[in-house]
Amino acid sequence: MKHTPFVSKSADQPQKLAALKQAWQEWTTSPDILARLTRRLSTTLSLENQLTIFAEEAATVVPFDSLQYRHRIAKQDFVFSTGLGGPHRAEYRLNLEGAHFGTLTLLRRKRFTEEELGGIEMLIGTAICPIRNACQFIALEQTARTDALTGIPNKRALDEDLARTSHLSDRHQETYSLILLDLDHFKAVNDIHGHLVGDQILRLTAESMERTLRVSDSIFRFGGEEFAVLLPHTASNEAREVADRLREAVTNTIFERGDIRVGVTASCGVSTHMQGESAEQWLTRADEALYRAKREGRNQTRISATISGGQ
Repeated sequence: MKHTPFVSKSADQPQKLAALKQAWQEWTTSPDILARLTRRLSTTLSLENQLTIFAEEAATVVPFDSLQYRHRIAKQDFVFSTGLGGPHRAEYRLNLEGAHFGTLTLLRRKRFTEEELGGIEMLIGTAICPIRNACQFIALEQTARTDALTGIPNKRALDEDLARTSHLSDRHQETYSLILLDLDHFKAVNDIHGHLVGDQILRLTAESMERTLRVSDSIFRFGGEEFAVLLPHTASNEAREVADRLREAVTNTIFERGDIRVGVTASCGVSTHMQGESAEQWLTRADEALYRAKREGRNQTRISATISGGQ
């Protein structure tokens, strides 16, 4: 199929280009608030930055004391707040094309007028598409960092968080520990009962581990039947206690269906980040400790030899 290029043969093409240039100049320099808001929102896909821009522009026409935004994106709560609240509020559910993109609330000490509410709605009408795009971008980012089977963060997320945590540990001299947990003899579970049962055990294991951990702790599926747990402000001995609690939680997780009743145990390796150590070196020490736990009988916890002398 032959494609015809889009070639203008109009005699007034130069005038059209000149008009386009003038329109562009007017658009980029226009003091109109809606044009300015649109321009500024189009420069970023960061939802936090977009809400900051919206708050700045809205305040120039409708004074308020506080702006709040809440939305649950891909199973995670996103909360944004600026300023201090008041007793009067203007609250809006942001909906577009049948989908919900959060709740935006303006608060202040005196009641909003009908004219002000109309102005807020016009600003929201201008901002809703960029806000939707930012929410969808966050959802895509979270999907890329999430294990499809268990719903917890994946190895990509672990690699990113370990790199960031290593930097924070060096910069602020804060203590972080890492646990690698591997389900013992899991291949036999798949061989005997099938991968569907094995997958269900992995899901149940992830759920039981999440319930065992603190809110500040982070759990990841490292790969196969192996999980990783990142513990902030936790030294090696405390991390070992956490690892033992996780192993107990795994042991108590039983899959039952009909005549099938399957349980597993787990082995753990623990390492605490050392000053100047790279994320890869930190992870390697945890993996070596895990290997020792499995080599020495499984269903036990071992701490990195560098930290504990091989205990």
